[in-house]
Amino acid sequence: MNVANKLTMFRIFLTVVLIAVLLFPFYMVNVEFPKILIGTITVDSKYFVAAIIFAIASATDFLDGFIARKYNMVTDFGKLVDAIADKVLVNSTLIILSAQGFVAPIITVIIIFRDTVVDTIKMLAASKGKVVAAISSGKIKTAFLMVGILLTLCYNLPFELFGVDIADFLLVVATIFSVISGVQYYLANKELLFAREEKMQTEEENKQNS
Repeated sequence: MNVANKLTMFRIFLTVVLIAVLLFPFYMVNVEFPKILIGTITVDSKYFVAAIIFAIASATDFLDGFIARKYNMVTDFGKLVDAIADKVLVNSTLIILSAQGFVAPIITVIIIFRDTVVDTIKMLAASKGKVVAAISSGKIKTAFLMVGILLTLCYNLPFELFGVDIADFLLVVATIFSVISGVQYYLANKELLFAREEKMQTEEENKQNS
């Protein structure tokens, strides 16, 4: 358990805290987050607390990878847990924000569908001894998505005061890059998806012939 992996585990812990902040019924234990009036916008400070947690968790996503590469701490465990931590952080937050009316459900559906397809491709590749490297469009998608979620948690402030919806714009761009990267992953690895099927057909034909 090196420093990079500890940061990854810390991100998972922060994600659990973030989910609790967003979903726990604090009114049942007589705890209330104050409402704040910013300009003409009334905001729930609970989401600012969630934004701080999300920002710290997102920072660890970039930091653990940097430390692992720079100090040669890359491990199979780290690769696996890092991917899980990223998906749990981003997708859990997206689902909650969609359920609470902050994010259009179609954005969440597309991004989670894409992640499922890409993760399946990576698992198939791993089972055949091939490592599927991250691609630039996927990294761009992640960057736009994290900033878009962060701004959404902050009620799109300060841009909302000027009537400019930067948060939704970033989420839409992230969704577009999500589709692009998903297609690129598929095209680059489509042979893997059908290799097993072709092998099974060949084995079946050999059994019939024998």
